[in-house]
Amino acid sequence: MSVQKAETKKEVYNPYETAIKQLERAAKTMDLEQSAVEVLKYPRRVLTVAIPVKMDDGSVKVFTGFRSQHNDALGPFKGGVRYHPNVTVDEVKALSMWMTWKCAVAGLPYGGAKGGVIVDPHKLSVGELERLSRGYFQAISTIVGPYQDIPAPDVYTNAQVMAWFMDEYSRVKGFNNFGVVTGKPIVVGGSLGRDTATARGLSFVVEEAAKKLGLKLKESTVAVQGYGNAGMYVHRFLEELGAKVVAVSDSKGGIFSPSGLKYSEVAKHKSETGSVVDFKGAKNITNEELLEAEVDILVPAALENQITDRNASKIRASLVVEAANGPTTPEADDILWKEGVTVVPDVLANSGGVTVSYFEWVQNLQNYYWSAEQVDSALKQKMVAAFGEVWNTSKKYSVDMRQGAYIYAIGKVVEAMRQRGWI
Repeated sequence: MSVQKAETKKEVYNPYETAIKQLERAAKTMDLEQSAVEVLKYPRRVLTVAIPVKMDDGSVKVFTGFRSQHNDALGPFKGGVRYHPNVTVDEVKALSMWMTWKCAVAGLPYGGAKGGVIVDPHKLSVGELERLSRGYFQAISTIVGPYQDIPAPDVYTNAQVMAWFMDEYSRVKGFNNFGVVTGKPIVVGGSLGRDTATARGLSFVVEEAAKKLGLKLKESTVAVQGYGNAGMYVHRFLEELGAKVVAVSDSKGGIFSPSGLKYSEVAKHKSETGSVVDFKGAKNITNEELLEAEVDILVPAALENQITDRNASKIRASLVVEAANGPTTPEADDILWKEGVTVVPDVLANSGGVTVSYFEWVQNLQNYYWSAEQVDSALKQKMVAAFGEVWNTSKKYSVDMRQGAYIYAIGKVVEAMRQRGWI
């Protein structure tokens, strides 16, 4: 129906189609009743807003924004807002569904949501970006709130944008309300440890996976695709665990050194030159070559659809841990499973970010703030517990960890819906 039309129109990868396919696949394995599947296929609400923005030259430009709220059986909606020229309503709907599963896997009292604005933020001045951000949040203010829906940063949004969101919501409501968004600057209710949370959480998952697979981290080699905030800190934390990171890449290319790449040196080079490419003592490689490098652990931390049916059989890592959202296609999952490669899926591996967002929200509601050590300790506890649940579920059903994560998450959401009388 609506999904088929979108696919016919685009004739390319449709993330919402993929999300539904993943849901149906897990539902079939767990023998879930069709009534529950039908409820879970569709977001509870999708809001489309027009945002008029006065530009610096005096003209007015109207931007389109979305907020998709998938399911709130377990608690308030939660999910980021992205600014990107290629944002689509189907992408936002898919991401909101994936957030439902991610929150359930992480053991958080949240449902899934996602927002987006069709814009290239790099083409806006700071003033234009602020007016756009305030306009978007004012437009969605009737459906968000600390007990309704708590947005957060995503692609091309950051702590500053969250501060504008929070301030605009507080202005609309007439009082300070720090808990309406997470990922804020520390001075206005942000949490310590939030900027490194995704990578820190992933490092805890790598430790747990290595134990299960008999991998000795101090003897393991790692390749990290993507050197943004998540990928850079993944390099740092895995290096601290004793693993040898031998390859990293960004949008301009990658580098490889069999003797290892030091985090402090590569991060400095990236900061000074804008890329990891041409790092002294390393060989320049392509992103494709990085994915197929002979390493023990591969961490895709860039974009979606990086491991596909075209290159999955060439992956030589025995453990793939997804820092990015959707880097592996369903067809590639099947190939990797047959090849004996363990894939720790995004909904588990990169859930450290939303977990510390939850901690930030809790701190805002209590108006009591934690130390960095408290945040890290609580994060490790959550990540280790979530990994154990997903691992055990995958073994119980004899499926890969992605299906194990989906089965576990869907089971929790469906049980909440059943108890609430929704199905």
